[in-house]
Amino acid sequence: MAGSFDSEGSRQHVEAPAPTGMPMLAAAGITLAFAGLVTSFIVTAIGMVLAITGFVGWFREVLPHEHREEIVVEKAVEDVAPVRIPVAHLRVGEQDHRARLPLEIYPYSAGIKGGIAGGFVMAALAALHGAVLHGSPWYTINLLAAAAMPSLAGASAAALASFNLHAFVVATLVHAFVSLLVGLLYGVLLPMLPSYPIVLAGIVAPLLWTGLLWSTLNVIDPLLDARLDWGWFVLCQIAFGITAGIVVGRSEKIRTLQHLSFAIRSGVEAVRDDEGQ
Repeated sequence: MAGSFDSEGSRQHVEAPAPTGMPMLAAAGITLAFAGLVTSFIVTAIGMVLAITGFVGWFREVLPHEHREEIVVEKAVEDVAPVRIPVAHLRVGEQDHRARLPLEIYPYSAGIKGGIAGGFVMAALAALHGAVLHGSPWYTINLLAAAAMPSLAGASAAALASFNLHAFVVATLVHAFVSLLVGLLYGVLLPMLPSYPIVLAGIVAPLLWTGLLWSTLNVIDPLLDARLDWGWFVLCQIAFGITAGIVVGRSEKIRTLQHLSFAIRSGVEAVRDDEGQ
């Protein structure tokens, strides 16, 4: 690491390798290239372009000369009187356990409540979509059931617009199961981003899930992919995420028991009180 000095020999400038985002771009391109092997050739092509761009840009920043930047180092202040500041020690991490984040999590009940609330909002929007665009609220319900019922996979639009008790039960069970599962996942993941929980639940997660489903549904169920309205699908996913995120985010957190041993957490042993009882 090179540096320049002033007349007194104090280092004022330090040369360091310049920051670059090319390795991250190359890694993302490789990931998309392999993901396209099971999704679409377009995904592979985009991944290859990103990977080649990342590798070329990366090599150009180190060959034939390494890109470096000059960092200004401020001169240290001399004759500073030390000040003793009391420090409050963390209790989490005692008993030979390293503290792991997050220190507080949402209870499972919060995720279940968020999944139920988001599921109702999503179901209402789905029924509205069927009524507005296809003249029947049963259209979207039957379309969801068609993913698990081969008899409805090739049904006509008129058949999908009519009430089908079997399809209604199947769609309700599938929707309830997925809503509860996603709600539990929100309850687990939201404490990891405490500053912006609604952004993760209402925007990031729905867009990632929609993008994954959009790239694979043509392989999993081509008939459903041809009939699915992706605009309304994204809207329903965002509405579910925002609702579930608000319900989970407003729930009271509980502290983790990571500072206790496994025997105590599993109930095999009990915590002693101050008198050793």
